[in-house]
Amino acid sequence: MAHGIRTQDGRTLTVEEHGDPDGTPVVLLHSTPGCRLGVVPEDVLTAHPRTRFLSYDRPGYGDSDRLPGRRVADAARDVRDLADALGLGRFSVLGLFGGAPHALACAALLPSRVRRAAALASPAPPDARDLSWFDGMAGSGVEEFTLALTDPLAFAERLAARAADVRRDPAQLLVSLRDGLTESDRRILSTPAVSEQLLRGYREALRGSSYGWLDDTLALLSNWGFDPGTVTRPVLLWHGARDTLSPVGHFKWLAHHIPRARPVLEQDAGHFGALEALPAVLDWLRPAES
Repeated sequence: MAHGIRTQDGRTLTVEEHGDPDGTPVVLLHSTPGCRLGVVPEDVLTAHPRTRFLSYDRPGYGDSDRLPGRRVADAARDVRDLADALGLGRFSVLGLFGGAPHALACAALLPSRVRRAAALASPAPPDARDLSWFDGMAGSGVEEFTLALTDPLAFAERLAARAADVRRDPAQLLVSLRDGLTESDRRILSTPAVSEQLLRGYREALRGSSYGWLDDTLALLSNWGFDPGTVTRPVLLWHGARDTLSPVGHFKWLAHHIPRARPVLEQDAGHFGALEALPAVLDWLRPAES
């Protein structure tokens, strides 16, 4: 059941809860584009019965109020407000794809609240030293991010048109990724439960506008507002070695710079292999008491 919470600055965030209300809390941070729905497949949720899962629409997605000009670091403030509103003390965070840097922000900026963090298929900061950010990235990703960096207005117009297409046919978004998908990615996305969940999430995320998608992308491509090297909490980094949407160089950079990182590199996996890694990742997150 979805419900709204008020942030300290007066915005509304839409939150969804699953699992055991008295279980170990895990806050889920969705992909880009994405929303509170379908961050973790239903069968994975039910396989972790002593866990309280909380997910929310980042600003501009679904029914959450927009926060223009937001940075990745702002997710920590929103998650803190969510946790306070729902009476959470300490909790773990899990971020998928574009949500992964937001999970790292929580770990960096809420060290007294976050037990453990998991970042799956995460990009690295765009200003990361000694990293060629576009190396190994699919051509469609390079073209899209380059447009966002060089002509944000044209990029905003493109996303608005794509969001309108997604509202008519959410499957178009998966089609647009085809040049960045491995055979293993295609196998995973051909699974009805996975594809239906993703499409439902895309439809809800972009139901009202493309602002969440736009603001997410611009935040990921600008200064994050925190240094991953300052994260003091245990972090599980998972990555597929064949990922061309978030290239493996990003994973290696993060693994080198996050002090307590536990890097897991799956040699045969692509981008969406992160979905198959979720059960083991949640096993690692849930019992954390440190």
